[in-house]
Amino acid sequence: MYQAWCVALQSRKSKQGSALLLLLTMTLLLAISDGHAASSVKSKLAEKSLLLDVVCTDSPVVTVGERGHILRSEDSGKSWQQAEVPTRAMLTGVFFQNTLLGWAVGHDQIILRTRDAGKNWQQVFSAPEEESPLLDVWFADAEHGYAIGAYGRFLETRDGGETWEARWISEDDYHLNKMFAVGSSLFIAAEAGNVYRSDNGGEDWLTLSTPYEGSFFGGLALSETRLLVFGLRGNLYKSDDLGETWSTISSSTESSLNSGLLLSNGKIIIAGLAGSLLLSSDNATTFTFEQLADRQGLAALCQTGDGNIIAVGESGVTSLSAEMPGL
Repeated sequence: MYQAWCVALQSRKSKQGSALLLLLTMTLLLAISDGHAASSVKSKLAEKSLLLDVVCTDSPVVTVGERGHILRSEDSGKSWQQAEVPTRAMLTGVFFQNTLLGWAVGHDQIILRTRDAGKNWQQVFSAPEEESPLLDVWFADAEHGYAIGAYGRFLETRDGGETWEARWISEDDYHLNKMFAVGSSLFIAAEAGNVYRSDNGGEDWLTLSTPYEGSFFGGLALSETRLLVFGLRGNLYKSDDLGETWSTISSSTESSLNSGLLLSNGKIIIAGLAGSLLLSSDNATTFTFEQLADRQGLAALCQTGDGNIIAVGESGVTSLSAEMPGL
């Protein structure tokens, strides 16, 4: 959801209404004013604050968001504890390599690392002078990983985050919104209809042709070669051949789509703004549209080992399993 809101404000290609722009401006000013503080402040309302990404490990579940909030749950999302975090910068992405080792990224190009299942976090990188946020983080193993973000920012580490090298993956400076793996290939969903693919572990990147010129905010692997990408104004596309060709899927919504999840029962969920949910039980051939009653924007999804489906977003943490028992 951060991509759909904040990057839309920065994007040369996207326009939003005045009310949304006011909300974005306030959010950005808040992040700027708090970003350089020493540590995140503990808050009883953190569970209901703006949360932008979530990851389900065997244990815990970890979610990140505004004011440097990082929350963790050891009971599949029934209760949450706030972690010790050395920043108040807006955090936009989280990734865990295993139950102990994890990473979070956000404003000021801050990169955080945890080695104790998210209880405590260490800052390993930041570049506030660049004035562009990091939007996602992905690791191949404990040593080799990437952090990506606005205006083409692409950082790589090969020593577990001790050092980071910046490079360009294309001649353009489009926002790089989401990195994900499909089989042995890596993909990046990006601005202006761009999707990038690497077939050699991130060394080289191909720019794939897509039918859309607006921003893609996320993607989802369905098999070793099949994937979905989705983004602005409800645009949703499927590829059966690692992005060489694409087919359009009707989403029945113009709300921006931010996150997708392949459930353990084979169903697929895609979540977005205004409480939008797309559900498929036929392997992404068709989707039905649902909407949460509160219509609060959803940013990210994950499923716990016991099957609980957790969504985070504008109003904090939501259990979709409780809201929609049929899932």
